Amino acid sequence: MEKDQLFTRRTLLTGVAALGAAGAGGALALGLGNGPARPPAPAPGPPQRSPLKPSAYRLQPLTGYGAPRAAPRQPPVRSEPILRMSGRGRTMLLTFDDGPHPEYTPAILDTLAKYEVHATFFVCGEMADYNRDLLARMYDEGHVVGNHTWSHPQLTTLTRRRIRSEMERTSEVVEKAYGEAPRWFRAPYGAWNRTTFQLGAELGMEPLAWTVDTLDWTTPGTGTIVDRVEEGAAPGVVVLSHDAGGNRSQSVHALRRYLPRLLDSGYHLTIPRRRLI
Repeated sequence: MEKDQLFTRRTLLTGVAALGAAGAGGALALGLGNGPARPPAPAPGPPQRSPLKPSAYRLQPLTGYGAPRAAPRQPPVRSEPILRMSGRGRTMLLTFDDGPHPEYTPAILDTLAKYEVHATFFVCGEMADYNRDLLARMYDEGHVVGNHTWSHPQLTTLTRRRIRSEMERTSEVVEKAYGEAPRWFRAPYGAWNRTTFQLGAELGMEPLAWTVDTLDWTTPGTGTIVDRVEEGAAPGVVVLSHDAGGNRSQSVHALRRYLPRLLDSGYHLTIPRRRLI
């Protein structure tokens, strides 16, 4: 198999069984807890612009300001993304892509706060640039913010220079609005190749995919989203949902239903933390 082979959503999902308990497979595991202490939030930046209107497609990008920070420790260059987490007990990750959105993201954050649960948000740069206050809130409430590129392109169709730009611009905005550079990266559409893994590692980010895709972006109905999460629930599972890129009211309502049920079933919803084993 060629090293530059595209990892699509289909290959990610079918690869789950093989990885299973092996998790990330190798030198690094996804740990539990609230993560390492964070630096103080940066000083407020220039005046906010009007929020972008949600796109029926996916999304768009951002920029930053503030004092530069030390680059995160460079992780190994992987040949495939991490599909699930390792850890003890009934632990799961909730992840949300494409935001932040001024309507749907606050509603999701409110539900997470109600149940004292932390999640991971893979943000698109342009959306984060127009909604920096939401990144600051994510920081304050203990959530993890990851890099989902600037404009949500299929990276495997771009030049190396363009891919780097998509990643770097988003990391800069996240660092200056959230308070630290992202340590996790997710390729739009689950399209990965050797270049994306190399550049992600150079920017200090690990590639995190998913094991349960709610397909909420197809607006299948709140009940269907709930069923997909509950049927896919298992130790180590990473759930993919969206908080932008279209009408995400179903995703918001579904979270309000399945989150308390998962907690009542004994699941611990946590965030990823890099840890050598």
